[in-house]
Amino acid sequence: CSPAKGQAKSKAKAQATAAASVEALPKAKAKAKADAKAPHTMTARGAAAKALAKVMAARDKDWRIGSVVYQVFVDRFAPPADLAAKKALFPEPCTLHEWSEEPKRGDQNKETGYWAHELQFWGGDLPSLTGKLGYLKDLGIDVVYLQPICKAFSNHKYDATDYNELEPQYGTWDDFKTLVDDVHGKEMKLVLDGVFNHMGRRSEFVQEALKDDKSKNKGWFYLGDQYPMGFKTWGCADNLVELRLENKGLQDYIWGGPKSVVANWLKKGADGWRLDVAQEIGFDHLKGITDAAHRSKPGSLVVGEVWAYPSRWTECMDGVLNLHMGVLIFGVAEGKFPGPSAAQSVAGLIADSSHEEVLRSWIVVSNHDMPRFAHRLPDMATRKFAQVLQFTLPGSPLIYYGDELGMEGGDDPENRATFQWEKVTEDNEMLVHTKKLVAMRHKLRGLRIGDFRALASQRLMAFARFTERVQDTVVVFANGSDESVQEMVTVPDPRILGYTLFKDEFSGEELRIMGATLSCEVKPKSVRVFAMVDESDNPSGAQYKRVFGHWATFAGVPP
Repeated sequence: CSPAKGQAKSKAKAQATAAASVEALPKAKAKAKADAKAPHTMTARGAAAKALAKVMAARDKDWRIGSVVYQVFVDRFAPPADLAAKKALFPEPCTLHEWSEEPKRGDQNKETGYWAHELQFWGGDLPSLTGKLGYLKDLGIDVVYLQPICKAFSNHKYDATDYNELEPQYGTWDDFKTLVDDVHGKEMKLVLDGVFNHMGRRSEFVQEALKDDKSKNKGWFYLGDQYPMGFKTWGCADNLVELRLENKGLQDYIWGGPKSVVANWLKKGADGWRLDVAQEIGFDHLKGITDAAHRSKPGSLVVGEVWAYPSRWTECMDGVLNLHMGVLIFGVAEGKFPGPSAAQSVAGLIADSSHEEVLRSWIVVSNHDMPRFAHRLPDMATRKFAQVLQFTLPGSPLIYYGDELGMEGGDDPENRATFQWEKVTEDNEMLVHTKKLVAMRHKLRGLRIGDFRALASQRLMAFARFTERVQDTVVVFANGSDESVQEMVTVPDPRILGYTLFKDEFSGEELRIMGATLSCEVKPKSVRVFAMVDESDNPSGAQYKRVFGHWATFAGVPP
């Protein structure tokens, strides 16, 4: 052919090729995107799974996460070996009582400003507490939390006169060392109560500031004629002097200095601090106290009493006394808070803070400042229901001494009676139930350290706890109403394969998951706790053989 025709043909071919390329470009891009998406997604999910495994491994090593905490009022927990021999430690107007006597509210003592029930003593001490640690160990306790043990005038010790001195009524430093050694020897931790918002009026620091205008401690307090007592009191209590925490010298004394109160007790063997009225200490000072504790003892715990929504507070401490969670539990148990809303509230709390912060927080349903658990919920079924929630929701459940026995008591001082050791029997229904829950929590890793996911439901409080290991999965259905509820609930975890077996920890009933759903009936005021069953020795377990990461979790299934 001629050169002209050849050039025309080549040009036409080039144009056709270009047109085809333009037309194919979107398809090619779409194909490339599709080809890249699958491996990228799998890589991302695989990386996320590995990251979750690292998170869970760290939680496994962190004693502060998911522990069972036991609160002790030393004066009321265990009777002393010789009450009469201690009489000199309780001068008038203090009164000493037999263990069987109950505390009773009295009049205010005009000379001291204290109420009569603040000066009633039963003589419990550190040696008697140490002698009963075996009971706590058998119960399954991880953390022993003591109400204040520093030197103070009242029985409750929230009026410290010297933060660095052990209360002589409780024993000697040798007694404290013995307690620490025995707690640690039984693989438990010891947390003390730090009352750093206020100080007792009888403190030498307070008295010096009031009497000496040149005292270096004068700036530690709010002083002046504008206050009826000459100083600012806390909580309308004449004997509690509010601290000016902005004072640098005071900060160094309590937490900032190398020989601070915080450092002193940690170096003597304590493992952490519970901070009284933490919300009044403020974000910045709480962060300072927490950082100081971690410097003094890496891995130590700082939790604070916060009567507010926990987020942000959990940023400046390791955790909080999760009073919000306790109120939520009572709301569900008493039929005032719909179960689905409660589950979503817990999910929202975690989203607003973090799993770690919530897991390190203590779930409180009873303590020395509120009516006892059995007083608030006298119906046994309702109380058991609430306690199961306390032990299955994320966090560290706190047992107030004697609540596991069903001890009753309204407001202070009724809720601070002596521990009723005669009720520690094998047929004590509440004690049996508490031991069951503690054992269940130690058995099920998902309840101790697992993430939380609210499950969609119409009437039940439904949620799942899970870790990087699929067999740790626990699904909880709680019915706080007065009638039975039958529901079908989706469990949206792609790792759980069809026909996988789940077993209720209480009734023993077994259910198999079908199409990522579980269906069951939940009786009134009851909770179903379904734990995944390891069936690695049969076909239901063997089906997991090629699912990512499951060779490690189902080691009994050979590849």
